[in-house]
Amino acid sequence: MKRLFLVVLSIVLAGAAHAQQEDDGRSRGYLTGSFESNNIYYQDDAKSKAIAPDDHFGSNNYLKLDYYKGRFSAGLQLEAYLPVLQGYPVNLKGANITNLYAMWADEDFTITAGSFYDQFGSGLLFRSWEDRALGMNNALMGARFTYNFKNVVGIKAIWGMPRFGMEYTSTKVRGLDASFSLSNLLGWSDTSLAIEGSFLSRYEEIDGDMEEIGAKPNSIGYSGRLAFEHKGFTLKGEIVEAGERHIQNPFYGRGGDSRVWLRKYGNAQLAELGYSGHGLGINLSLRRLEWMNSPIITGNNSTSNLLNYTPAMCAQYTYMLTTLHPYTPQTGLPSAMISGEIGGQIDIYYNFKRGTALGGKRGMKIHANYATYYTLHEERSAKAGNMLLKSVNVDLEKQFTKKFKMYLLYCFQEWNPSYGENKSTWLSNTFVADLTYKFTNKFSTRLELQYLTTYEDHRDWMAFLLELNFAPHWSVYGSDMYNHGDTKVHYYNVGVSYTKSRTRVALSYGRNRAGYVCSGGVCRPIPAYTGGNLAVTIAF
Repeated sequence: MKRLFLVVLSIVLAGAAHAQQEDDGRSRGYLTGSFESNNIYYQDDAKSKAIAPDDHFGSNNYLKLDYYKGRFSAGLQLEAYLPVLQGYPVNLKGANITNLYAMWADEDFTITAGSFYDQFGSGLLFRSWEDRALGMNNALMGARFTYNFKNVVGIKAIWGMPRFGMEYTSTKVRGLDASFSLSNLLGWSDTSLAIEGSFLSRYEEIDGDMEEIGAKPNSIGYSGRLAFEHKGFTLKGEIVEAGERHIQNPFYGRGGDSRVWLRKYGNAQLAELGYSGHGLGINLSLRRLEWMNSPIITGNNSTSNLLNYTPAMCAQYTYMLTTLHPYTPQTGLPSAMISGEIGGQIDIYYNFKRGTALGGKRGMKIHANYATYYTLHEERSAKAGNMLLKSVNVDLEKQFTKKFKMYLLYCFQEWNPSYGENKSTWLSNTFVADLTYKFTNKFSTRLELQYLTTYEDHRDWMAFLLELNFAPHWSVYGSDMYNHGDTKVHYYNVGVSYTKSRTRVALSYGRNRAGYVCSGGVCRPIPAYTGGNLAVTIAF
C-alpha cells in the first residue's frame, strides 16, 4: 500500500513540477479552506431522561485545506473530537489529519494519490463519501485513475483501504468502473443512451470460525447499468451482485446450527422511470435489496461501517413531527432471518402556470408521493412478506403576494416498529403549515404550525416554530414540540445566528428528544439531550 502510494504520488508531483517549469511565474496558485466547529454543553434532564456525559461537553471540529495550481491540486483535512458529540460513532476520538491527497487532472484523465471519495453507479455496489451530520467518512486511502475518451468511453480504477473512525483499516478494496455512450458515438442530439458496468473486490482477513463455513477472504461484486433519456423521458436500471456476506448466526448456541457465521450473498435490483415536461414531473422507482449491508469490518455494527449506499427511497422530511419515525431500509436482519426488502415509490409534481385558474397571478406547485416497502418473504425471490412502510405525502406551495408565501403538507405514515419481524404496524397523520411573510427587504418572519395524531407510540403531538430574519446578518428562532397525548413533555429550543460574508456563528439552547438524524435517506440514532450548542462555520 505504501509503495503504491509513493509511486502514484511521485507521478502526480512530477506532473506538477513540469507544469511549474512551464509557468511564466505570474500564477502561484491559490488556497481554499473551511472550518466547522459544533460544540454542546450537556445537562441532566429528568423530564426527557437525558443523561449528560461526565465532563458535560462534546466538540466536533473539522479543518479542510485545498491548494490549486493549474491542473495540480492537493489538500488535507484535520479532525478533532474533544470529545465526540453524543450519538456519533464512538471510534471518532482525539485529533488527527484524517484525509491527505494530491491530484493531477489533465483534459482526458486524472490521477489521485492519497484519500479520495467516489462511487459506482447509484452507490449500491460501492460508495465512499463524507457526511458530517451522520459522522460518516469512509474515504479510501490509495490511488485512483480516470480516463475519458471523447465522452464515449469512460474508465475509472480505484485501489485503497477504507477509513473507519480515525484510522484506515487493513481491508483492501479494488474496483473498476466503465461506461460506454452509444448516443455520443453515433452523434444523437436528442437521445442519450449509456451502458455501464462495475467490478469490486473486497479483501479482509478471516478467522477460523469463518473458515469452517467455507468463507474466503476475498469477495467479488459486479453491477450492470443502463441509462436512457429521450425528450423528457428517462429510464434507468441497475442490477447488482454484491458478493459474499458473513453474518452472525442468530441460532448459534440455541440448539440449532453450531456455526457462528452464515454465508449469504448480497444482490439488488433498481429500476427508475421518469417524465418531465409541460409543468409535469413523474418519477417511479422500484428497488429490491437482499443482504445489501456491505461492511468495512465484518461483525462491527457501527452506523459508519459501510462500503455502499442504500438510502431510503421515500419522501424525505425536514419538519419536526414528520421526522419522529424516519424510515431506514431493510438491508438484512440476521436476528429474524429477514434477508431484505422490496418496494418502491412514485413522485408526481405539477406546476400550475401563472394566469391559469388554479395558478392565479403567481402560479402554484403541488407534489404527491406514495411509497410502500415489504420484507422479502424468502431469499432469492421477489415475494413480499410483512409490511415495512406505507406513506402518502401531499404538499402545496403558493406565493399569494410578493410578501406572503404558504406551504401546506399532509403526511400519512404506516410503519412497522419491529422492522418486519411481525405484522404489527403503527399509523400516524401529520399536518404542517409553513407561512412566510416579508415585511420589508430586510425583515421577514416564518411560522411553522404542526400537528400529529396517532393511537400508537406516545399518541398526539403538536409543534410550532417562529423564525425572525433580519437580513443580511441576524436570525432568531424559537420552537416547541409538545407530546400532549402521553408524556406531557415540552421539547423546546431557542437560538440566534449571525452571518457575515463566509462566516456563520449560531448559538442555541434546548431540550432534544431521542430519535434519529437523517441525511440523504441515511440515518443514525441520537440519544435525548438537553443543553447549549455553539456552531461556527468559516469558508475562505
